[in-house]
Amino acid sequence: MESSSFVTCVGHDGKEITIVGTAHVSHRSVDEVRRVIAEVKPDTVCVELDRGRHESLIDDKRFRKLNLFQVIKQKRVLFLLANLALSAYQKKIGDKIGIRPGAELLAAVQSCDAVGAQLVLADRDIQATLKRTWSSISFWNKLRLSTSLFAAPFAVEDISEDQIEKLKERDTISDMLSELSKLVPGLKEPLIDERDAYLASSIRSAPGRKIVAVVGAGHVQGILANLDQPVDREGLEQLPRPSAVRRVLGWAIPVAILGCFYFGSGRSHSPETLWHMLRAWVIPTSLGCALCTALGGAHPLTIISGLLAAPITTLNPLIGAGMVTALVQAWVRRPTVVNCEAIPESITSLSGWYRNPATRVLLVFLLSSLGATLGMLIGTIWVVSLL
Repeated sequence: MESSSFVTCVGHDGKEITIVGTAHVSHRSVDEVRRVIAEVKPDTVCVELDRGRHESLIDDKRFRKLNLFQVIKQKRVLFLLANLALSAYQKKIGDKIGIRPGAELLAAVQSCDAVGAQLVLADRDIQATLKRTWSSISFWNKLRLSTSLFAAPFAVEDISEDQIEKLKERDTISDMLSELSKLVPGLKEPLIDERDAYLASSIRSAPGRKIVAVVGAGHVQGILANLDQPVDREGLEQLPRPSAVRRVLGWAIPVAILGCFYFGSGRSHSPETLWHMLRAWVIPTSLGCALCTALGGAHPLTIISGLLAAPITTLNPLIGAGMVTALVQAWVRRPTVVNCEAIPESITSLSGWYRNPATRVLLVFLLSSLGATLGMLIGTIWVVSLL
């Protein structure tokens, strides 16, 4: 087989493993993947996909099946938003270069069928990756990560022609995640290192003697380093459980505020003190949530629901203001199948987020949650100052 700086051939436990390191938006990578699989004629092709991303790649109409009500009720909005932010970034890079994001992985799947090889989805489930990543970083780093993710697609507009040429030879998603891991401590292990180990384990345990693995170029060195290392894939698939400390902290502010109400009114023996404290809590939480919900272009009924719900939901960690406002928005401006199908295009611009009723529901969730949280912080300070 013709060698290439993007192709690595290794032997492991009697198997011939060929690793193709790709850029996720590159014509060269598509051609390289097809060439390698055609020449090697492997028994198995491993791809850097999980079941969900594989279905998304081969099904252009996947968003037709999106049920926003279920996404909201199952508290999966933030995970959907993170996926959309990464997709928007990758799509914008792809539009600049003129290729569909993930085209090289689709080429691997198609070439696998053409040579009669077995397909192995070698990557960890994206939900496990996101949840393990989210649980590994602090509250402030969550804010920094969220800001960076949603800013990334818009930064693509400033890319020069020279930079575009360089991007054609790089794994842009891995590059972005590596930069984020430098910005946010604790991000690298679950987002990059664990996946390198998981991919290595999946590849070496794949059936057959000749194996071709198609992965982002940013993963190649990590995979090679882990090929001979024991990897507990089941452990890496485990979803993190909130620690006792985190569960206690989730109730800390609500219990503290209710304690302030009780202590303040009991000490003064005056209903007026309790009234002042209630006002100090209700005003910032209600207004913070309502104003931010309005910024999301929400329906008036949605804004009112945020105004009424925020003082209560901020005292209950089990339900957030964003859940209430998003459900109301989805009810009064129910997205159609056409709206859901248009999500991939809508997420590439700020105006698109507002124009599409489906993405506007997600925007309302995000902004109303942010407004209620800011209001809660202000309300806490205000209430404590009245003691």
